Amino acid sequence: MGNNLKRLRAEHGWTHEQAAQAMGISRGQFIKLERGERHLTERTIGLAAKAFEVSEGDVIADRGSVPLIGHVGAGAEAHFYEQGQGPFDEVQAVEGSNDGTVAVEVRGDSLGTLFDRALVYYDDVRRPVTPDLVGKLCVVGLPDGRVLVKKIARSKTGPDLFHLAGQYGDPILDTPIEWAARVKLMVPR
Repeated sequence: MGNNLKRLRAEHGWTHEQAAQAMGISRGQFIKLERGERHLTERTIGLAAKAFEVSEGDVIADRGSVPLIGHVGAGAEAHFYEQGQGPFDEVQAVEGSNDGTVAVEVRGDSLGTLFDRALVYYDDVRRPVTPDLVGKLCVVGLPDGRVLVKKIARSKTGPDLFHLAGQYGDPILDTPIEWAARVKLMVPR
């Protein structure tokens, strides 16, 4: 995974040792991260963002941008709808992005408070839901216009009905899904 550690270190005028110390890791670990010899984890992205006083997205390499097309609900009561959605802006692309990759911003806390306002990247929209999406965290579009981030489970009530669950809150039971796309990546903001 590429990153902006070299650029950020140069902008601060820091040596490898100073950057590593600011992140709380060894010089050798920092050099491997900067060179891409070791993958950035959520932890090391967070450490770098804090050390360099930038957003977590600024730590990840610039791979171009993708459209931010709207908001999705992740709470039991707060639902956001397709009507009036974007594109609103462009956000940094992530590794593995392609021409169909888009991002949405999570609103709600059923995935945990860390992911309220997080960016969710996805592509490969499926109509109807395919079996490989069952059990996976997906962005889903419901017939009433709600667009949510939920884990999909099969319903025993009917072949075209599903249960949608988040980390917290009550699940949505026995609901049809118009479309679904597996979440590629979630990036807290």
